[in-house]
Amino acid sequence: MDKAFSSEVGTGSREENASKQKTRAPFRFHRNGKGSSRNSTMRPSGRPAWRLVRLTAVLAVIMMAAAGGQASAAADETEARVFFTKFVAAQNAHDVNSVKSMLWDSPGMLWFGRNVETRGRDAVAERFGEYYQGTWHLEPDMSQFHVTVVSNDVMQILVPIVFTRGLPGQPSQDNKFLISQTFVHDAAGWHVAAIMPIANTQLK
Repeated sequence: MDKAFSSEVGTGSREENASKQKTRAPFRFHRNGKGSSRNSTMRPSGRPAWRLVRLTAVLAVIMMAAAGGQASAAADETEARVFFTKFVAAQNAHDVNSVKSMLWDSPGMLWFGRNVETRGRDAVAERFGEYYQGTWHLEPDMSQFHVTVVSNDVMQILVPIVFTRGLPGQPSQDNKFLISQTFVHDAAGWHVAAIMPIANTQLK
């Protein structure tokens, strides 16, 4: 009986051991001498790699956005220069209609000069027309032209301008002013919303 019992126990142990070996993942050796099984995973070493990939992608997006922002700013400055140059050309040609078309069509449009505040596109254009009866010429220093982008639809420029002015039949005089102008953009394009002189003509 002891032998039979011992034999049954031994057989059961062998069957149990065989079952455990089947469920246990086989152990393999790599060429480097280190072992591993099928249940082993690369997650611990794989996570840093995925994080690096994600970080690289995020940095790429940030760089693209920064490059886009720089390009946008450059485009805004170019648009401001082109528009301002056109506005000065119309001024020097004493073309009231062209000047008026570039003024902001709003009661809030402002021109402040010689301690006189003029508001509204029609009133400002009329005042320009009065100056055009005599000597009126603008010579901006475009090497000192500065643009500040306030928003997608608002820009502010700062530029020194030499004004040659004179009443009809009177000698002209040259005066230099640092002029600030605000541009607004609407469905019709860019327009001058405000013209303001600055007391200090020296840009630093």
